[in-house]
Amino acid sequence: MKKQKNNSPWQFINAGGTVRVNITSGKDIKNLSQLDEKMWSVLSMPVTGLEFDETTLKYMDTDGDSRVRVFEVKAATDWITSVVKNPDILLKKQDFLPLSEINQECEAGKELYNSAAQILKNLGLEKDSISVADTSDSIAIFAKTVLNGDGVIIPDTASTDDLKEIITSCISTVGSTKDLSGIDGINADQVEAFYDACAKYNAWKAAGKADKAILPYGDNTAAALAAYKAIEEKVNDYFTRCRLAEFNSDAQSPLDVSAEQFLAITTKNLSENSEEIAAYPLARISAVAELPLDKGINPAWKAAVAAFKSLVIDVDFPKAKTLSAEQWATFAGKFAPYIAWMGAKDGAVVEPLGDELVAKIVKEDKKQAILDLIAKDKELESEAKAIASVDKMVHYVRDIYTLLKNYVTFIDFYSPTQDIKSVFQAGVLYIDKRSCDLCVKVSDMGKQGAQAPASGMFLVYCDCTSKKKAGTMQIAAAVTAGDVDSIYVGKNAIFYDRDGIDWDATVVKIIENPISIPQAFWSPYKKFAKFIEDSVNKFAADSDSKVTSNATSGISDAGSKMTSEGGAEAAKAQAFDIAKFAGIFAAIGLALGYIGGFLLAVFNGFISLPWWGMILSVLGLMLLISGPSMIMAAIKLRKRNLSPVLNANGWAMNTAVLVRIPFGNTLTKTAQFPMISMEDAFKPKRKGTWWKVTLCILAVLIVAVAVLYFTGVLDDLLISWGWMSAPAEAAPVDAAPADAAAAVEAVADSIQ
Repeated sequence: MKKQKNNSPWQFINAGGTVRVNITSGKDIKNLSQLDEKMWSVLSMPVTGLEFDETTLKYMDTDGDSRVRVFEVKAATDWITSVVKNPDILLKKQDFLPLSEINQECEAGKELYNSAAQILKNLGLEKDSISVADTSDSIAIFAKTVLNGDGVIIPDTASTDDLKEIITSCISTVGSTKDLSGIDGINADQVEAFYDACAKYNAWKAAGKADKAILPYGDNTAAALAAYKAIEEKVNDYFTRCRLAEFNSDAQSPLDVSAEQFLAITTKNLSENSEEIAAYPLARISAVAELPLDKGINPAWKAAVAAFKSLVIDVDFPKAKTLSAEQWATFAGKFAPYIAWMGAKDGAVVEPLGDELVAKIVKEDKKQAILDLIAKDKELESEAKAIASVDKMVHYVRDIYTLLKNYVTFIDFYSPTQDIKSVFQAGVLYIDKRSCDLCVKVSDMGKQGAQAPASGMFLVYCDCTSKKKAGTMQIAAAVTAGDVDSIYVGKNAIFYDRDGIDWDATVVKIIENPISIPQAFWSPYKKFAKFIEDSVNKFAADSDSKVTSNATSGISDAGSKMTSEGGAEAAKAQAFDIAKFAGIFAAIGLALGYIGGFLLAVFNGFISLPWWGMILSVLGLMLLISGPSMIMAAIKLRKRNLSPVLNANGWAMNTAVLVRIPFGNTLTKTAQFPMISMEDAFKPKRKGTWWKVTLCILAVLIVAVAVLYFTGVLDDLLISWGWMSAPAEAAPVDAAPADAAAAVEAVADSIQ
């Protein structure tokens, strides 16, 4: 194919079998907004789960959808290349920016320069560059400032003690907001809420003092109500019992405490607060409904009644010795206004400040002075935002080129340098004498199960836990070298993340696909060996089960016969049918002879070939067996594509991410042991040299017999010794199968 001329202003490279735009200069970054979106490798990527600073990605994610899209990358490159003098500095990926490199010819650059200088001044640093470490700690930047443009003021912002007291009171009641300095402060909304609560609480409190009916017992009204509620149910119970006794005198005794009830508790450890005593009536029941206030009160309730008498009865009925039902009924109405007033309480959030302080705050009304302080702080908002922009600037200076190499070109993934990793490569998995460098964090196993099989890659999914980091992690590791005989669900491994921290990994899912051509070559033989092994195991298991079953049933039948027939039938030997067994062995012999003859004919044909023909025949047979498997593997390996795996993780891939054989071999490294001869300490020891002599003699005999056989001397010797007759004229080849089949059929008929 004729090479086409590149008339585009962009440089292109072939990475992973796909043509991609190559970004090699600051000019390319500056002009990135003009690049056709169809030429981008990625259209969208998540802001989490990557080996990349999330702060940088969140700055780019201007719409807050947790995705970085093409238009957001273009906006980021346009902004950063406009505020630095030389865009080539972005290719250095350094975590600092000299102040002299900030472009002050534009308004944004001038603000960034002034803000960077202010940051260094706030931090007490005297240097001519600003770094990511300098801008990342906003608390340190604003630690010595009281006005910082965030609309939050702290107690130290106030110049007078009374304003400080108001700010502190607001923080302790309504709540607080963190100032950029890291100290708790308040904003305008919290000031409004605080003064509104103070006004409502003060008005509610004033209404209670103005109406004497609301506080019938003055400042003791709350305590009086509590004392009333404590005995309300018990007193009502007492007067009800008395009214029933008045209604029927015969009911007085059952309604009161009986001698039997006292007798039942005499053996217990009694106290005034025991549940049994508290359950008794408040006082002795009589037809005259008068509650004694001094003597005759149930010991468990004596203290509660005394408290109520002191706070209420002594005020309304001084010197009263008893309390009638009519007098008791007046208290409910007397407390009703207070209960209603309490239910209407408003602004209770400021009640802990005390009535006097709340009244003072409302009276002095310095809300506007507090709001003026907040407005003064807000005047510096543009400077505060500019300081945040400085942080964004130094993050972009350090990270924007790395992002572009993983977003526009994807060149980091195909980098020949092992130290450079793509942002989605989470670490290295060590499993079964190999290390897998292509490990991706998994965010959704359901999507992985649906999409990842289309990748054509052998993927091992692992659950990972670490004692050094909280939580768990799931990864997908691509196995691109070695065999898979020892990889199975449940196998344990070790995963090292990009920080070098180790995680315990357990295989939970495997997506099987070819790994390499050699693995595909041996695959048919391994499958056949496994089939033979499984068949033998199944046959052995079935035979063992059958023998065990027959032995058990035979013993059971023999026992039954011995019991029922006295052992007579069991003692008779079963007749041996010699003709039947002779026929069977004859049929087997003929069949084996036919098979052996066929194999001997093949062998004779093979040995008649020259040595190079034998080699070609063996190679041809192996190619016939392994060829289809190798061809299918080669096709799949050529099409291995990481895009479905990334797509399941939330990436919007715009191109294939091929992992062909040469590149795949660099992503998985197998153990390479030296070729040395070492004695196995646990190898079985053979004493003496007799076995070596025996093996040598046996080998010589086999070689001698083979030579005599192939030269025809062996047949002549056997004929001369009388051990073998001279061969008869061979029958036509086509008739042999029919004769053999007829013989087998004749034997079968004789057996029947």
